Amino acid sequence: MIEFFKHFLQEFELPLSNPVLIFSLILFIILLSPILLKKINIPGIIGLIISGVIIGPHGLNILAKNSAVDLFSTIGLLYIMFIAGLELDMNEFKANRNKSLLFGLFTFIFPLCIGFPVCFYLLQYDFNASFLTASMFATHTLVAYPIVSKLGIAKNQAVAITVGGTILTDTAVLIILAVIMGSSQGNLNQAFWIKLGVSLAIFSAIMFLVIPRIAKWFFKKLESEKHAHYIFVLSVVFFAAFLAEVAGVEPIIGAFVAGLALNPLIPHSSALMNRIEFIGNSLFIPFFLISVGMLVDISVILSGPTALIVAGTLSVVAIFGKWIAAFFTQVVFKYTKTERQLIFGLSSAHAAATLAVILVGFKAKILDENILNGTIILILITCIVASFATEKAAKKIAICEEEVSTEDANKDQTLEEHILIPLAKTSATSSLLDFALLIKDKKSKNPVTLLTIVPNNDQAEINILKYKKAVDKFVIQGSASEVKITTIARIDHNPASGIARTSKEIMSDIVIIGWPRKTGFLDKIFGENVDSIINNVDKSLFICRFQKTFIEEKRLVFICPPFSERGIGFHLLLQKISRLSQELSIPIVIYAEYKTHQSITQIAANLRLNAKLGFKSILDWEDFDAISDEIKPTDLIVFNLSRKGSVSYQSIFDKLPQKFEKSFDDNNIILVYPQDDRKESAMDAYEDFTATPLKKSIEAIEQIGRGLGSILKKN
Repeated sequence: MIEFFKHFLQEFELPLSNPVLIFSLILFIILLSPILLKKINIPGIIGLIISGVIIGPHGLNILAKNSAVDLFSTIGLLYIMFIAGLELDMNEFKANRNKSLLFGLFTFIFPLCIGFPVCFYLLQYDFNASFLTASMFATHTLVAYPIVSKLGIAKNQAVAITVGGTILTDTAVLIILAVIMGSSQGNLNQAFWIKLGVSLAIFSAIMFLVIPRIAKWFFKKLESEKHAHYIFVLSVVFFAAFLAEVAGVEPIIGAFVAGLALNPLIPHSSALMNRIEFIGNSLFIPFFLISVGMLVDISVILSGPTALIVAGTLSVVAIFGKWIAAFFTQVVFKYTKTERQLIFGLSSAHAAATLAVILVGFKAKILDENILNGTIILILITCIVASFATEKAAKKIAICEEEVSTEDANKDQTLEEHILIPLAKTSATSSLLDFALLIKDKKSKNPVTLLTIVPNNDQAEINILKYKKAVDKFVIQGSASEVKITTIARIDHNPASGIARTSKEIMSDIVIIGWPRKTGFLDKIFGENVDSIINNVDKSLFICRFQKTFIEEKRLVFICPPFSERGIGFHLLLQKISRLSQELSIPIVIYAEYKTHQSITQIAANLRLNAKLGFKSILDWEDFDAISDEIKPTDLIVFNLSRKGSVSYQSIFDKLPQKFEKSFDDNNIILVYPQDDRKESAMDAYEDFTATPLKKSIEAIEQIGRGLGSILKKN
């Protein structure tokens, strides 16, 4: 028994050495610190950093700063930068790249210009030490980015330009570090610049030309191996970080660039994106924040007035420099005070790049211990300030966006949208469900409903059981994206009748069906009854033919006949097209007449859509070649059609979908019949499709009878 207690106590000797116990402690901190601090309205990020201070070697010495901690810390830092690149709205980033460049310039120049005189004249450091320390002020780490991501405002323009500016300013600072190191070692010659330029060019070529092609091939060949997708993405992130280090810049640049390279290939609503964010935010990123706290040595404040003065001066200059940069950005781009505060909060935290600059300078004996200790205190202070500022501003913006979306929802009820997917063959269900998850409003509480119609015969019950077993995997597919999937099986003589009735019963807004086939079970649905579905399902109807995965798409071609924008369902359609464009990071090219294009642009502005809209003028709609000439195999074609009797209906468009099917075998095509405002009688609304052929036959007989009667009268 005594031996047992001795062994037990040895396990708890400080610092802890048992890896299982260490990992358990870290997990408990990650679990409890945000929960406890939330009670007193302190951001969870601060709790993790303070926890690191307490358990670290300069605190209670519960945990040593060993290689295992360094490994997880590095993974967490790379994860932050990778997710920042991955969540960046590329259309928004491209549209505002000039703003990102200008903000990057502001957040680099102002801290540098303020910091250099302070270090050189006030703190009395030499030129190299002053310039290197001042360049440290220009860096920032997106420590507060998880707050923005969690509150769902990652696609806000202020966030986009801040994230874009991060890569620019950090790259510039790390290049300055390489230059100063070369200067101090006497290696700053022509060969140094050539080597740096060539290595960065090779790195960029690999990341933006080679990696996306390999990723496309991998995702396409191993489409069903979902777990392999995540491992592949992780491999790319760490390989990119290694390549960046080889190229002469910090690994965080490589991780961010990996996010940009994979951005178009990983839709934000996909299961893969959900896995990436879940694992990063649950484990790796909190580990990094704890490790940042472990660097802080509170005792340096008590070591003498010099360390305290240096730490205070560095912290004030760092915070003031970033605030000035955010202020000028607000003035130039006419942002609100809240957006300025968000930019300041995201860009004011100093951690990774700052530490890299100072540690390299300290090891090279360019900087002294006072600068090193002052910088560590600066890291703690700026991370706390950044967390408070970011959370306060992000909550205000999230509330404003919520109010706007609620106002829009009161107009078009998108918050309560319900998507129905009737199934014929389960082989096509996966792609239809993927499409539904991409366009679904994330704030809608309603599920995506899968429907099958079973013939009313002796095998009906057996067929229902078979269906339920077959759709289990699709329920799991939706769950991976955190979307609820419900299933319905109905017994009906006519599949089309069952679809129409169910869409009314569950009050669905959107019905997504597969493309008509000439043979097999689908023919029973789409053969003689396709007109019945189109004309009697008074919902926004999407008829989809997906020949390949969405990652191969480069443009979204949106074909809009004249007056199609006047339908009541067009606003919903444009929202879904815009969302699809954002998810796939591809631009929209509208094929329409000029007046239609103007109307669509105005509608998009009213709906506050961020999609990039291009325009291709169509003058003669009967000239099919005018529409098809510029369409490429990598275009996703969305054709806006109209039901008979609606304002925009024209008979010349009835045959265009058939021409598209024949001419564009390799393209993904979506035919959309938006909800319209036709007035229907009660009998028409509840028409039983099984009676349709009989009704048509009776009408034909009556017409023949009237014709014969008129002939007999003449005679």
